[in-house]
Amino acid sequence: MKSVSNWMESKMLEEWFSYADSDGDGRITGNDAINFFALSNLSRPQLKQIWAIADTRRQGFLAFPQFVTAMQLVALAQSGFDLNSDILKAQIDEENIKPPVMEGLDALVAKTKGLTTISAQPEVYGNAQPHSPHPSPSIASKPVKKLPLNAVTSIIDGLKKLYVERLKPLEVTYQFNDFVSPLLTDSDFDAKPMVMLLGQYSTGKTTFIKHLLKCDYPGAHIGPEPTTDRFVVVMSGPDERSIPGNTVAVDASMPFSGLSTFGGSFLSKFQCSQMPHPLLDEITFLDTPGVLSGEKQRTQRSYDFTGVTTWFAAKCDLILLLFDPHKLDISDEFKRVIASLRGHDDKIRVVLNKADQIDTQQLMRVYGALMWSLGKVLNTPEVVRVYIGSFNDKPINEGFVGPLGQDLFEKEQNDLLIDLVDMPRKACDSRINEFVKRARSAKIHAYIISHLRKEMPAIMGKAKAQQQLIDNLEDEFRKVQREFHLPAGDFPNVEYFREILSGYSFDKFEKLKPKMIQAVDDMLAYEIPELLKKFRNPYG
Repeated sequence: MKSVSNWMESKMLEEWFSYADSDGDGRITGNDAINFFALSNLSRPQLKQIWAIADTRRQGFLAFPQFVTAMQLVALAQSGFDLNSDILKAQIDEENIKPPVMEGLDALVAKTKGLTTISAQPEVYGNAQPHSPHPSPSIASKPVKKLPLNAVTSIIDGLKKLYVERLKPLEVTYQFNDFVSPLLTDSDFDAKPMVMLLGQYSTGKTTFIKHLLKCDYPGAHIGPEPTTDRFVVVMSGPDERSIPGNTVAVDASMPFSGLSTFGGSFLSKFQCSQMPHPLLDEITFLDTPGVLSGEKQRTQRSYDFTGVTTWFAAKCDLILLLFDPHKLDISDEFKRVIASLRGHDDKIRVVLNKADQIDTQQLMRVYGALMWSLGKVLNTPEVVRVYIGSFNDKPINEGFVGPLGQDLFEKEQNDLLIDLVDMPRKACDSRINEFVKRARSAKIHAYIISHLRKEMPAIMGKAKAQQQLIDNLEDEFRKVQREFHLPAGDFPNVEYFREILSGYSFDKFEKLKPKMIQAVDDMLAYEIPELLKKFRNPYG
């Protein structure tokens, strides 16, 4: 009998995958799965659980690595394991798991291979036509079908198509990219989940990343002084290297082209650190310069620090605000940064780092003071989630915190790690969520721009009318809100919008195009729900 590791690496699974992949695109969709996994004779609830575990990112399809996982789960289910508990909670003796039994599959695969061989004979059918390479394991089991360009084979593919056909025309017409966010590219949709760390200098941002990676990343500097003077994206790569910001911004394979709008001064303070690491294969980290406080605030940065953090906040899946027990004050710059995170409250987590440097009594007081400060800045009635711990490679200082504190820190650190590990599984949901938020924002932007255009006089007094509209922008927002029944919380920041408007001529803006708005409404009401329905778990 083959061990599980041997049969999982055998040609058998490659042939099965190629047979199950009816479209020849290297992906097994829900319809493919229903036909293929029925040969296992497992119950529908078992197959539902297998799909849910294998398609961890909810992409709506199985590529070859996920297919291998699914076949291992089929084998375990056929051996009598409970997929709800045994796999997740017990150690499985993999060497004793038999290969999965797929009734009649070998004969079907052999038949398919035979037909392929016949159809490929040049003596019978003339000159053989070359096929494009198969994206899945290369095996000659059947000819590869060439999908039409508009084929949608995953949720992310569907979002890309909807963006190009429905949302992007609206954004281009009303210059959404100049006011709110640059136009999206394929790399924005395909990017890995990203975690941004914000905080004053020496609160442990770089050390936090090092603690998770269990090693230094290229270009990392740690010290009590402001050591990180740039935005550093830490991501997966074939080898260890640092890439300058200007190079990163023009690389179409990376989702950072929009940063070019912040100019060369910023790009000189931006870099990408790449290294091969299993965690970075799933998550990208963003290390940031320490937020200035006290006298340092008088030294102006050469770029729009708050604007950059706002840009990254829209791209990130999680935002960690790091505090030090000895640095609880929230400076003016930090207030502006936190205010710029408006609309991304669901992504924010607070970390009280280096908490083992104070005793339990002091920790209680520090925690209370931190919650009070955050309540004033975040302006929300809800209590933000605060993780307490000491995220570094040193053992917890028991002399200060005692056994009770050590137990607390371990639980808190585990909770945060679970939050991070859970990110890849939620990545697809996050993309959908951000896409819908962007669509709503683009609609409101279109209403505002077209309203300002409508309020302009036809011939005389344009400059005076435009200045009045800018001065009374808050009132104009309220008019738009009432006219189109829009939620006030979805409108942009008045001051920020006013600042950008000053560089435009309102009479050059486009009038309202109801068909474009209706296309986005239909996308939100019908097309996105249909897309999710198409790629949901095929077993319910």
